[in-house]
Amino acid sequence: MAKDSSLKAVGWARSLPLTSSVKEARDWTREHLATLDWARTSPDVVDSVLLTVSELVTNAQVHARSTAQLILTWDEECLHVTVHDASPHLPEQRDPEADALGGRGLLLIDLLADDWYAYPCPRGKSVTACFQPPTPARPEAVGGG
Repeated sequence: MAKDSSLKAVGWARSLPLTSSVKEARDWTREHLATLDWARTSPDVVDSVLLTVSELVTNAQVHARSTAQLILTWDEECLHVTVHDASPHLPEQRDPEADALGGRGLLLIDLLADDWYAYPCPRGKSVTACFQPPTPARPEAVGGG
């Protein structure tokens, strides 16, 4: 049987002005992840996605001083979490001092996401983190001897 090569994707988008809280972004994201049944099947991935949303939206609001455009796209292989802001400056990973209160967001995203990248856009930049749900483990074959 030939595999269907048509792309099937689902997406959601939300604008988060500076007056929005990061909690609103997490709650909105959690609602949409529930439609994918990830809370039941991949709770650790859900936690990683929510922490990443927190970091990316915070970066847009604090560093870019911009409304954050939060876009979630599920293409049946990867959940793409994108935050767009109005700043043209691409984020840079820092090597913060041990006692620094901030500067670890991208290091955290690098550990949580399967992949992430930032790219310039005509009116700012977008940062996208990709998450793949874990594949269910197959039971080991039990052999007789």
